[in-house]
Amino acid sequence: MLEIERKFLVSDPEAARAAAISETEIAQGYLSANPQATVRVRLRGKRGYLTVKSKNCGSVRNEWEYEIPADDARQMLRLAETAVLRKVRRLVPFGGLTWEVDFFSNPPGLILAEVELPRADYPVELPAWVGKEVTDDPAYFNSAIARRIKPESH
Repeated sequence: MLEIERKFLVSDPEAARAAAISETEIAQGYLSANPQATVRVRLRGKRGYLTVKSKNCGSVRNEWEYEIPADDARQMLRLAETAVLRKVRRLVPFGGLTWEVDFFSNPPGLILAEVELPRADYPVELPAWVGKEVTDDPAYFNSAIARRIKPESH
């Protein structure tokens, strides 16, 4: 399955928070943070997921995601080769699309907005609270962020 998304820094966190229609706590770690193919385990609310993603080609990459038991996800997070990212994801509808705005607590202070698109050339109207685009900057890939920060003790 193809994932097509663009990613941005958030320039006005309070405006993004105020426009949100829901929020979910997420913990995610990488069993493999190899840039050619990452393997991520995620606990989103009370549900677990295992995801494999190929290397990005611009805003496009392959993605396979499978729901797994939440207890399995918790155990796999202990095996992560990276730090476990912790964030609150807020969903914000704008311009006919749903934006995912991640407010990270680990690493603290980081706020990223992503929007999934039906095709790579899909025209995107940007909300006023969006700042610099970082889609093509590997420093803002979640797997790279997880490799850079200090792992929590399990």
